[in-house]
Amino acid sequence: MSPRRAAVLRDGGERSLREHLIATAERMISERGTAGLTVRAIAREAGVADGVLYNHFADKEELLGHALRAHVRTVERGLSTLPDPGAGSLAGNLAAYIRYGLAMHRAILPAMAGLIGSPEVLARFAEAHEPGENWRDRLLRYLEAERELGRIAAGARVEAAASMIVGVCHEAVLALLFGEPVPEPDVDGLVATLLDGLNP
Repeated sequence: MSPRRAAVLRDGGERSLREHLIATAERMISERGTAGLTVRAIAREAGVADGVLYNHFADKEELLGHALRAHVRTVERGLSTLPDPGAGSLAGNLAAYIRYGLAMHRAILPAMAGLIGSPEVLARFAEAHEPGENWRDRLLRYLEAERELGRIAAGARVEAAASMIVGVCHEAVLALLFGEPVPEPDVDGLVATLLDGLNP
């Protein structure tokens, strides 16, 4: 039995070797972060020869980009459900989106921290995402739907509102990389500020 076949069988044999490699790298990122993660370490963990990775990915950066995207999806599955347009209060829903974004960014920060000097991996991570699947896309879709329902002013610039919310979430975690203390974001204050410009 070849090493590559054995690795897939150990995982139940239900997924392809490519999927197995992504899942292995994702698990390693979740447990150890990305700093110092090598092709050899991933291959050994997956139970395959080092060169096998290059049969399925152009380079290590492509594999890590897909593994990071899978890691983000795993993190998001552990978070609360995002509210639907038209349900509950607009203020409560916006607060839920902000708290979700903060929790997600804090959870993925350890994996991303080791990639500050690896723009190629971050570029592959961006390429690996399906349009509409990430939190920012869902936030923008939510705001657009609320605008269509008339709960947000018809002329409201929801793209700008989404950028403000994303910016707050980024600030809350990126400052930690530089050792700068950031106070807990005032979620209710941000929502109130947004609604001043969004209410019909």
